[in-house]
Amino acid sequence: MRVVAGTARGRRLVAPAGRDVRPTTDRVREAVFNALGSLDAIEGDRVLDLFAGSGALAIEALSRGARHAVLVERDRAARAAIEQNLAATGFTGNATVVAADAASYLARATGAFDLVLADPPYAYGEWRALLGSIGRVVGPGGLVVVESDREVPLPEGWRVERRKRYGGTLVVFARPPSSPETR
Repeated sequence: MRVVAGTARGRRLVAPAGRDVRPTTDRVREAVFNALGSLDAIEGDRVLDLFAGSGALAIEALSRGARHAVLVERDRAARAAIEQNLAATGFTGNATVVAADAASYLARATGAFDLVLADPPYAYGEWRALLGSIGRVVGPGGLVVVESDREVPLPEGWRVERRKRYGGTLVVFARPPSSPETR
């Protein structure tokens, strides 16, 4: 797995061993970030990467001009891989790694994020609760990108900007009702 584009393009990233982490493929990551670029997202953004795994999504955002990223991951081995990947790409100073699960982090999160990336395990079943919590931390004009293997039930009032399937991966770009402005 490599950083697809930007200042860290081509740098190799490590992923923790085991079946609990399912890194986004380079092809899907490139497509997601190209779409974000066409939506005028990323540049100067404050990014929240929930279920961060190897940190590849947040690192890709930083490589493409995001200002700062908060990476939330509960697994110790995954956090170690994130720290190693941040060091290898030179983004340690632009990122905060949080040892927590997504729900507990969102319950105490402060500030507004411009871009939220949510790539939970495919068996994840708490989408409505998760997205409701995410909606409270997205700033005006902010965007949420979710990855799943099946249709994602968006809460009432959310607006889908794009929806695309890449093989077995569904990627949805949406804005919560608190984020009505387009960028």
